[in-house]
Order: sequence, then C-alpha cells, then structure tokens
Amino acid sequence: MGFLNAIFGIGTNKETITNLVKEGAFLVDVRSGVEFSGGHVKGSVNIPLDQIPSQLSKFKGKEHIIVFCRSGMRSSQAKSILEQNGFKNVSNGGTWQNINAIVQK
Repeated sequence: MGFLNAIFGIGTNKETITNLVKEGAFLVDVRSGVEFSGGHVKGSVNIPLDQIPSQLSKFKGKEHIIVFCRSGMRSSQAKSILEQNGFKNVSNGGTWQNINAIVQK
C-alpha cells in the first residue's frame, strides 16, 4: 500500500486526513462536473483538475485543503499544481469514497 501511496502522492495518512476533515478543511473534488453530479462528498466543492490554474483565488486563505478524485491520480496532479503556485497546506485525500467515509462518520 505504501508503494501505491507513493505513486499517487497520497503522503498524508488516514488519521491525519480524518483530523483535517473534522477541523473543517476545504474539501475539493477535482473530478469532472458529470462525475461530481453522479455522487460527491457532502460539503465539498467541485473544481475540475483542468480548472485549478484559473481558480486559484478559491484556495486563498484556506487553512488546509484536501483534494480528491476517483483514484487519487488527478488529486495528485491538483496537489502539485497548487504547490507550484505557493500553497503549502494541501493534502491528497485519494478517492472521493475515502473522504466520503470520513465525512459520514
């Protein structure tokens, strides 16, 4: 599992992600709008991966940001884009189902 986490950039462990969600992290689903409308995490916002560079203002001032998608691949890319633009408080939450399970607790 550590190998997959390394590939997808999911360096933040589940306990840390759980705590960040409970503390009110900004939850960003980077899947397409169609995917988002088919099911999403309550309280999350949809900013598709290809729109992240033009939507950077939505991330400013957020204490912590958790990005997620279907498999963890697009969220890994989103995390990289945000970090390249100076955001240091970004975690890759992996799949939206993982984040949804945490939110539902």
